[in-house]
Amino acid sequence: MSEAIFNVLFLCTGNSARSILGEAILNQEGKGRFRAYSAGSFPKGAVNPHALAVLQSAGLPIEGLRSKSWDEFSGAAPPQMDFVFTVCDNAANEVCPIWPGHTMTAHWGMPDPADVEGGDDAKDRAFKETFRLLTNRIRLFAALPIEKLDRMKIKTHLDDIGQSKS
Repeated sequence: MSEAIFNVLFLCTGNSARSILGEAILNQEGKGRFRAYSAGSFPKGAVNPHALAVLQSAGLPIEGLRSKSWDEFSGAAPPQMDFVFTVCDNAANEVCPIWPGHTMTAHWGMPDPADVEGGDDAKDRAFKETFRLLTNRIRLFAALPIEKLDRMKIKTHLDDIGQSKS
């Protein structure tokens, strides 16, 4: 008997940094148990080059990553999302589309590394820190025995993960 594959959508306003990182990290860490996507309410249209650099330096694939609207996931025959995580405060406060099915949501907000002032070194540090934080949260999420937990327990775990500072 094969295990279910859970669809996960990472949302952010611009879909150029944090949500892109989440998509790439979970597709790697999920080991076929999760299929990750990302989108934005007002996509920038391009992935931040610092996001691509940090993914490449971690050995994660970047092919196919692109900045896109969440409208792509509400059109004709979109994949049904099992989980939706907002990773920026703006997206958490916006009116999100209705996700069909029994989608579980959580807010995993963190500062936008693209907003860091300064030169490339400062931006590189900010993106590496965001990558580290998202990786830790995603590893906690991927380790959950989802099939064995009821919805309330899963929601509690998701919210706790979103509060994790390490």
